[in-house]
Amino acid sequence: MESKGVKYQFTAKVYQYSSSVEIPGWTIVSLPKDMSIEIRDNFKKFEEGWGRMKVTARIGNSEWRTSIWFDTKQEIYMLPLKAEIRKKENIVPDKIVDVVVFI
Repeated sequence: MESKGVKYQFTAKVYQYSSSVEIPGWTIVSLPKDMSIEIRDNFKKFEEGWGRMKVTARIGNSEWRTSIWFDTKQEIYMLPLKAEIRKKENIVPDKIVDVVVFI
C-alpha cells in the first residue's frame, strides 16, 4: 500500500476505551493533544459524522486504511486498532507502539 498525504508520527501507549463500564471497549491509541489540535485545525473539513476522519495508519510492518475519531472532551483523536493488526504486531493493552498516520 503506497502512503500519501501528510505524515504524522508518534509513540503512544495502547489502552482499552469504553463509554460504559459494563461493555468491553475498543483497543486504541490516542494521538498527542498538540498533534490532534494541529490536525483538526488543518483537516477538520475532511471529517465525516461524529468527528471521524479517514486515514492510513502504520504500526510495525502493518499498514491499513482506517479512521481516527475526535474526542471533544479530551480534544484528541483516537485511533482504534483492529484485531487483525493487534494480532500481526503482537499488540496488547499497555504496550508502547510507534504509530504513523497519513492524512
